[in-house]
Amino acid sequence: QVQFVESGGGLVQPGGSLRLSCAASRSILSRYAMYWYRQAPGKQRELVAHITNSGSTYVVNDVEGRFTISRDIAKNTVYLQMNSLKPEDTAVYYCTDGSSIWGQGTQVTVSS
Repeated sequence: QVQFVESGGGLVQPGGSLRLSCAASRSILSRYAMYWYRQAPGKQRELVAHITNSGSTYVVNDVEGRFTISRDIAKNTVYLQMNSLKPEDTAVYYCTDGSSIWGQGTQVTVSS
């Protein structure tokens, strides 16, 4: 069973940037789509971005122009580059392959 480990979160000021990483324990990126979700306190988990097995990308409207999803197949890693961060981006960020398998998440806090 594949496992995912997210990293790269932290505390950043509004307008700042972070790059999140999601490392998969097996070589699956060329076979499966990968997704980034986030969950803010008191809210449901929501989709942020995904990348297909062929490399096509999609981000939701709220982060379009600020967030970019990418991958490094050789490293079995998916990235989420987050620029121009806003306080409302504060959440725990998770990655998944669309199955019931999730990483432990990484906390992103945007605050001055």
